[in-house]
Amino acid sequence: MIEHAYRVAEALGLPLWCMDEAGPYQAIPYPGAFWRREGRPARRPHEYIRGGTAKLLTLFRPATGELRATPVRSAPNAVLHPWLQRELTAILATCPPPPGDPAPGQRWCDWQVAGRPLPLVVANLPPLRLLLVWDNLAGHHTPSMVRWCLERGILPLYTPIAGSWLNMAESVQRIIVRRALDGQHPETADQVMTWLAAAVQGWNLAPTPFVWGGKRAARRQRARERRHGLGGSGAVTHQPVCRGRLGACQRHNGYAHVT
Repeated sequence: MIEHAYRVAEALGLPLWCMDEAGPYQAIPYPGAFWRREGRPARRPHEYIRGGTAKLLTLFRPATGELRATPVRSAPNAVLHPWLQRELTAILATCPPPPGDPAPGQRWCDWQVAGRPLPLVVANLPPLRLLLVWDNLAGHHTPSMVRWCLERGILPLYTPIAGSWLNMAESVQRIIVRRALDGQHPETADQVMTWLAAAVQGWNLAPTPFVWGGKRAARRQRARERRHGLGGSGAVTHQPVCRGRLGACQRHNGYAHVT
């Protein structure tokens, strides 16, 4: 469903945003390339004091490259939820008004996975206005937060366990963190937060849209085609399944015959 949303949501008139919390990032020396005068290489202390940590709350719209990110010291629900509500409210204010008669793809029922009900039943749901991809953390399932989203036409799409690669916010976060911290030695958490905020500001001066797919998706598809399918389900295996006392397995016309 998330892959489908990346491909068609914006074309159907539904803005899609990704949310993630990056970090923590310590105030310690960071390796990396950066500019220095010739003959004056960078020198970093071999002993240093850890100066605290910072995190980066991130909202990213892949279709436009727009990034809304705020550095914080920590990100418990008491910090994350109010920030997320403020940002999503501002985003909804920029969205066009919902149509009176939703077209296919703009209805709640179009985004139910395998006919399952919505994550929380809310009477008289407003028109669907936005899709939100985020991780499957316990704090993201808080009933009050989920209800707040649904009541404003925001449908959360949760990445599965070990499926963080489906969240494009993680990709842009890596770029921001490298721009901010590579080759630097922040000594306090406030410096880390200041540099992260500056990198976010620089990104938004010339944002880069992201497109789902590409060469990696093609490689994954070819890998799936090389696997051996198991009839009756969507499961796959990298080698024929052999069972029996001796484990003998014969092949005929591309199929495995168990003896």
